[in-house]
Amino acid sequence: MARVAADPSPSRRPVAPVLGSPGQHNAITDVPGVLVGQVQLAARPYLTGVTVVYLPEMSVTGVDQRGGAPATHETDLLSPLNSNPGVNAIQLGGSSLYGLSAVSGIVRWLEERGEGVNLGPVGVAPIVPAADIFDLGRGGDIKARTSPEWGWLAAAAASDGPVRQGNVGGGTGALAGDLKGGVVTASVYLGSDVYVGAIVLVNSYGSVVDPARGTLLGAGLGLGVEFAGLKPPTAAERRPAASGRGSGTPLHTVVAVVATNAPLEKAAVTRMAGHAEDGIARAISPSHTLYDGDTVFAVSTGAGSALRVNDPAAASRLNEIFDAGARALSRAIVRAVLCAEPVNGYTSYCERFPSACQGLEALAAWRGGGQAQAVTARALAEARRKLSLPPVPDGT
Repeated sequence: MARVAADPSPSRRPVAPVLGSPGQHNAITDVPGVLVGQVQLAARPYLTGVTVVYLPEMSVTGVDQRGGAPATHETDLLSPLNSNPGVNAIQLGGSSLYGLSAVSGIVRWLEERGEGVNLGPVGVAPIVPAADIFDLGRGGDIKARTSPEWGWLAAAAASDGPVRQGNVGGGTGALAGDLKGGVVTASVYLGSDVYVGAIVLVNSYGSVVDPARGTLLGAGLGLGVEFAGLKPPTAAERRPAASGRGSGTPLHTVVAVVATNAPLEKAAVTRMAGHAEDGIARAISPSHTLYDGDTVFAVSTGAGSALRVNDPAAASRLNEIFDAGARALSRAIVRAVLCAEPVNGYTSYCERFPSACQGLEALAAWRGGGQAQAVTARALAEARRKLSLPPVPDGT
């Protein structure tokens, strides 16, 4: 999908960015060259979806994987020791290992557009790494899960505008400990036309809540008035105290993408992904457990002379970018819990602690921006038609 043209009307023109503040959408799509598409289904027996981060310019990408139970695809290609030049898209999806099949739909969508590593007369090889969360059975049936058609539909929905947040996309069936989780994004402007953004599916075994106060662990990392109106819950709402950790099947996972348009080498984006894992640890306790598959991808969409980790002159700027990515991820985790809404008996933070959220005026805007289409039978049929392969020749 081509980048969306700016609306020329004065009332809709983007506001000039302010150093140290969120970008226009407070989303990863504020990073030039990053688009997001999402689809989901929350009608029983489904409670799952797909989020695609689409990179039209095949951007340099690294990965850091610290959870003990990952469901991932093509992550080895991202090592600085390997030759892969970049990726075309990244899947953050539901349905765990079964949901990795949705990647083939994204790959086919990219192939139809001629995007990928050039293979000469053979065609192209689209590069699409993925990391999925465990949400199997949360809608009522473990076999109600994503497929290649879902990946195609999510990729085709990619936009560089506002991103829908909450119970949508790959975060549709997510849980944050014993609370409803979801998908959320955040960004920050670092000056010199450089942005850093993050998008995350919060589906953690660990808790996002301070057990003593009932507050969200990462809320203090908000930028300016980002969390204005968010208050500690009343003492009555905090009783009885709970661990806030996941219950039932102890299989979870937080997966994320952090991105910048500063030009970074492959080793630097790998380092950025590792630093961003700190953003998970600041907002979720415990994190990176043997029940989680915590995985973070980092992307650089920038062109020009790349910042290198072994260049002393680049160290200060790299540290600034890395820290911004980690903080953006922490901020997004907080908003994921706030944007989540109760479903199928899974309680949200704002339902459990209504006094904490009642003054949070931005909540409706966070939940209402952007698009995330529900998957329909008609859409699946159309995607299946587009994914159909040539028939096997007779006699083979």
